[in-house]
Amino acid sequence: MRTIRTRQKIAAAATALGLGLTLAACGSDDGDGEGGAASGGDQSGGGGTITIGIISSWTDYLSMGYLWKDVFEDEGYTVEIRELADNGPLYTAIADGDIDLMPSAWPEVTHAQYMDQYGDDIEDLGTYYDGATLTFAVPEYTDIDSIEDLTGNAAQFGGRIVGIEPGAGLTEVTQNSVMPEYGLDGDYELVTSSTPAMLAELDNAIQAQEDIVVTLWRPFWANNAFPIKDLEDPQGALGEPESLHALSSKDFKAEFADLAEMVSNAQLDDEQYGSLENLVVNEYGEGQEAEAVADWLEQNPDWVESLRG
Repeated sequence: MRTIRTRQKIAAAATALGLGLTLAACGSDDGDGEGGAASGGDQSGGGGTITIGIISSWTDYLSMGYLWKDVFEDEGYTVEIRELADNGPLYTAIADGDIDLMPSAWPEVTHAQYMDQYGDDIEDLGTYYDGATLTFAVPEYTDIDSIEDLTGNAAQFGGRIVGIEPGAGLTEVTQNSVMPEYGLDGDYELVTSSTPAMLAELDNAIQAQEDIVVTLWRPFWANNAFPIKDLEDPQGALGEPESLHALSSKDFKAEFADLAEMVSNAQLDDEQYGSLENLVVNEYGEGQEAEAVADWLEQNPDWVESLRG
């Protein structure tokens, strides 16, 4: 049985995304007073201002963004979290130097098109998590187990694959790889809007015991919150498992060398990552991200020390 708390999280994510749209619209106006590029010079030892860019509905961005905020502030820096609506504006802001740090990115496969476009103007600070995957998912009660089983069964799903943001790498992979590979183009429409909207449709379908297919990824809290299963991908159209990276503006290493080294040293295993995201998204929720991260750091006292090499 679904819980009221899960519906509240979906509503909260939708609210946060709306805020992200507003901030994205005005983000280009405040680059002259924020971020590392505006601070000038090597800020090692604290005292500078760091701008971290996130998409709040992508909970790896959210969790890692607030984790680094806590760590950086403890090092004596001022940190601002800026929420954007989609990956396109976020990669643009990193490349332009308007944002200092993108705390979680999928540059190897999912965001490869953005790296092709902006990679020369972005610094890859390294991998912090291995084994991330893109998925198609259906409710546990749905009687198919593979993406290839979608072929010829469009009526069962109303001819719809429910996706997320139009600019997401997962959307691009679905449109240009998965649907052509499995011959789904003519029978299915990929419906894009936002992650919260996708989760709301998933929740409604499960409440009504209806069939639905959605685009998802791991790690992501929704895989545990909903009674769903991943569809097999025998053709490998969703790509191989990849690593999650932290990206920065080109100037970040020079201006904040101590912080760049800490980010480059960061590693999270499955247990650490799962507990962090669970605290941020489920246990504490919207508006209490700082408290959730503080709780996680108390439970993982050696993690910050590991950042110092």
